[in-house]
Amino acid sequence: MSSGDRDHVVVRTLVEGDFPDWLRALNTGFLRAPTPSDEDVAARLPYQDFTRMRGAFDAGRCVATYRSFAQEVTAVGGAPVPACAVSSVTVSPTHRRRGLLGRMMGADLAEARERGDVLATLIAAEYPIYGRFGFGPASRLTRWSVDVRRTGLDPRWSGPADGGRIDLVDGGTVRKLGPEPYDRARAVRHGMVSRTPRDWDRRTGRNVPPSEPWTEPFHAMYRSASGELEGYVTYACDDKWEDSKQPLNTATVRDLIAVTPAAELALWRYVCAIDWVTFVDSGDRAPDDLLPMLLPDPRAARVLTYADMLWVRILDVVRALETRTYGTSGSLVLDVRDAAGMAGGRYRLDASPEGAACAPTTASADLTLDVGELGALYLGDESVARLVALGRVEESTEGAAARADVLFRASRRAWCPDIF
Repeated sequence: MSSGDRDHVVVRTLVEGDFPDWLRALNTGFLRAPTPSDEDVAARLPYQDFTRMRGAFDAGRCVATYRSFAQEVTAVGGAPVPACAVSSVTVSPTHRRRGLLGRMMGADLAEARERGDVLATLIAAEYPIYGRFGFGPASRLTRWSVDVRRTGLDPRWSGPADGGRIDLVDGGTVRKLGPEPYDRARAVRHGMVSRTPRDWDRRTGRNVPPSEPWTEPFHAMYRSASGELEGYVTYACDDKWEDSKQPLNTATVRDLIAVTPAAELALWRYVCAIDWVTFVDSGDRAPDDLLPMLLPDPRAARVLTYADMLWVRILDVVRALETRTYGTSGSLVLDVRDAAGMAGGRYRLDASPEGAACAPTTASADLTLDVGELGALYLGDESVARLVALGRVEESTEGAAARADVLFRASRRAWCPDIF
């Protein structure tokens, strides 16, 4: 494609009148029925922030889509980090490989950096795309299928033995009470992200667009012996039976959030004891979730999926590294390469369990790495030594990779339960 042809494609932020055509392009990219109904447009319109939505337009027709929104990501140690969450990224098949995503993302990330966001985040539908924009896979998910018949759990279980209780509730109750335990959980689990009121609406069936079929799930909440709400689970069940009239139903967990181990154990125990439920689909969990090991026979939990989840793009190295905590004391000089020119430079990190200081330096580098590799390391879920072995990190000082692993790794795996 010639530069003259490229100039005919205009990339810009949206105005309200662009939204139906932008939504058509979004649906096209995600292989959904392309033409949105008037009802669907009307249902979505009130929730759009057009100042953070972009489109590429060829002769007035939208051929690529992009949006971002404000988010907080929990860093290792529990501090909330301001982030630019990227979503709704598509390029129509007629306009691929013309640099449209780069133009949209470059402008948006520059604005995010100017705004003071420390990170950018996304969930990658396709793995190879986002590394070239400085993103790295910073958390992973595991999804299990549990054969309840093989767990060794008592099928007659009727409630927690710790004095707590589990109650079935409706979506309105989750919408009202759920944010408090969720925010308590994300304050201590790195990788979790903030949820907006709109997120809670959609999770509980309020104002769901007509193009998104909604089946009401079940909701159950756990309260401790003192009456404190410490967790909840949302799940849906299918209706499958053998010819011999034996149940083969699956309960699929859509959301399970627990503030305490007692709540997590009780909620999994509850789901595995529902009458007629033969299999439990865990939904997207942290790789070190308690689920398999809480079962008398952990082999009853079969891995369905193990994959990358939250991708992180560092926009401000100093603030990012000073915000998270470290399990030991140590110093490193990192030479960070960033082709986009946003976060590159050489930085000295002095870290301890009491805090960290990071500043530009001219000292010789211990490690040289791309900003995407730093993003992959940020939540403590990747090994520096492994990246050195892969040739993605250069170790200039002997032993620096081992020291970095001790500094960066966390005692639990990062977990992001939300697709956005």
